[in-house]
Amino acid sequence: MKFDKPATTNPIDQGKVIGKATDRIDGPLKTTGTAPYAYERHDIVPNQAYGYIVGAGIGKGTIAFLDDSAARKAPGVLAVVSAKNAGKLGKGNFNTARLLAGPEVQHYHQAVAIVVAETFEQARAAANLIRVDYKREKGKFDLAAAKDSAIKPTPQGGFDPIPDTAVGDFAGAFASAPVQLDTTYTTPDQSHMMMEPHASIAAWEGDKLTVWTSNQMIAWSKGDIAKTLGIPKENVRMDSPYIGGGFGGKLFIRADILLAALGAKAAKRPVKVALQRPLMPNNTTHRPATIQRIRIGATKDGKITAIGHESWNGDLPGGGLEVAVQQTRLFYAGENRMTKMRLATLDLPEANAMRAPGEAPGLMALEIAMDEMAEKLGMDPVEFRIRNDTQVDPEKPERPFSQRRFVECLRTGVERFGWQRRSATPGTVRDGRWLVGMGVAGAFRNNLLTKSAARVRVDPRGIVTVETDMTDIGTGSYTIIGQTAAEMMGVPLDRVVVRLGDSDFPASCGSGGQWGGNNSTSGVYAACAKLRDAIATKLGFDPAQTEFVDGQVRSGSRRVPLAEAVGDAEMVAEDQIEYGDLDKKFQQSTFGAHFCEVGVDRITGEVRVRRMLAVCAAGRILNPKSARSQVIGAMTMGVGAALMEELAVDKRFGFFVNHDLASYEVPVHADIPHQEVIFLDETDPISSPMKAKGVGELGICGVAAAVANAIHNATGARVRDYPITLDKILGTLPVVA
Repeated sequence: MKFDKPATTNPIDQGKVIGKATDRIDGPLKTTGTAPYAYERHDIVPNQAYGYIVGAGIGKGTIAFLDDSAARKAPGVLAVVSAKNAGKLGKGNFNTARLLAGPEVQHYHQAVAIVVAETFEQARAAANLIRVDYKREKGKFDLAAAKDSAIKPTPQGGFDPIPDTAVGDFAGAFASAPVQLDTTYTTPDQSHMMMEPHASIAAWEGDKLTVWTSNQMIAWSKGDIAKTLGIPKENVRMDSPYIGGGFGGKLFIRADILLAALGAKAAKRPVKVALQRPLMPNNTTHRPATIQRIRIGATKDGKITAIGHESWNGDLPGGGLEVAVQQTRLFYAGENRMTKMRLATLDLPEANAMRAPGEAPGLMALEIAMDEMAEKLGMDPVEFRIRNDTQVDPEKPERPFSQRRFVECLRTGVERFGWQRRSATPGTVRDGRWLVGMGVAGAFRNNLLTKSAARVRVDPRGIVTVETDMTDIGTGSYTIIGQTAAEMMGVPLDRVVVRLGDSDFPASCGSGGQWGGNNSTSGVYAACAKLRDAIATKLGFDPAQTEFVDGQVRSGSRRVPLAEAVGDAEMVAEDQIEYGDLDKKFQQSTFGAHFCEVGVDRITGEVRVRRMLAVCAAGRILNPKSARSQVIGAMTMGVGAALMEELAVDKRFGFFVNHDLASYEVPVHADIPHQEVIFLDETDPISSPMKAKGVGELGICGVAAAVANAIHNATGARVRDYPITLDKILGTLPVVA
């Protein structure tokens, strides 16, 4: 189905199932511990052995000598695989050549070998017997030191961004602006710490490979593992029905998948691998640190005349940009504009996607800058943002937003949060020993359109089954896909079976980029629409005049139960959603406003978040219950980014020091107060037949800046280097009387 204009009639608009707060249909499995996560699928294939990965002990250099003889002789060991016996590996689309070191070592904890044994304990013990001698080389591990040598990368197509943009005369407009801001902000490296580590079971049957894994993008990864192993794509099957958190860290195949496959081939046994927690920060991908310079020029009445945003980040050779300027290109008005991104070579683990890549760290800087500019102007920060709203793409004024209700998000938040009680003078509101402040930040995240397919069946009992390789990373995909099929086919949700994550199913959009909910359900919509037409035609009905309601197929005065309409054999339809040039005609984005109140201990500098509010405008909310869960989870991540999350880099030897859950701090329940979420009641007919967009990543965008702005309002401390730890606040606190 091609969707290039709003549908005149749309079964989704009935709203009987879609848009209703619905318990997750996979909830009982997860709460009883029976959901089949990758490593726990003990019965999926017999005779499973255990793999244990050995990580490199240097940040850059080569393997001079690797002796695995003692490991091979250890009790229970079935195989040891390293670069010296892995065979030639191909280069996949997503940096798979980096997954196994040898002889070159590109980063600390890069996989050096896998030991396969009868038990996990035997594999671990034998792994400690492998002797590796390295030739260490001098590496680059400091973004600030490498900043001046950063390059302007050339886009290679696909998702690669344009590094530089310019509209009007930024330099001239900024120089002549009556009020100016020119400030630099930094954000640190941050790590994925999802509950389920990267885990896979691999099994060979002849030259065919099956991998049961934890992966967000099945179609991408199936192609990449085939390229890497040098086998036909049709010889690979990937299955990932349940994922215990992804956040971008499981978008691509990682060492667990590749080494499980190599280990299984060498051992001639199915092999299961779970990446040990201390390896995850350095072995897998992370959000890279940024240095961001923002310049804003405005008139004295608060109209932006010039806005410029430059960002630097680092990555391994051939790596990519953290697109931290993306939102600045679209968020606020201003005739004269400039953005630049530069990439430095760093010999740290691979930098890549982490929840809301680009906008999350970009808004950590931009939304403090907007507050600083409002302060210079003597304006309320909410009013300053409203004054610079735009209903068109500020780089391409001929292209309007499909919907943009940012101002309504702000005004709704002002009323609900009690913003009028905020003191404009920092450090003046106290509650005992606590200095109390409020902060606000805008939220922005693009709505991305990508094709997505599904297969829908109806059997003679009237049971509807949906099959698609879409994944559920804890986001509620099972439920919204089930709701879509139930609405389209006119049956209750309990008459729908949803099967996900298998590469044998039609290729979906996958989970990532906040595009999963809107596009995957649109693919299901397309398949259901095709099946509806087939059923109506079989009954001799005019498809355009046929309704599927309450388990019946209706046309005029005729009523036929769905099961009877199907007959003795199931009916099946498969289709995919494809978009025309809507994204070229309209700018599609999601918007929000975050409000935060903090208390700061005036003696110790301890920060306590007291309450939070998010107001979101993101098209039709398909399941308000799971959407709220997504947003409060994102808000929690935003608090972590603001106050505690930071991968500490050892700049001598090139590794992240705090590489486990014991030393990498994340928020706990005691850190998070009451969180309120408001979804504006809206549908966006331009976005898709579902009229939805996405909200899971919008929820983190701007949160850290709202916390930072609240701390400033409480104390007068303007911290521009995240995370905002006690040492950065203490020196600015008022003297205790």
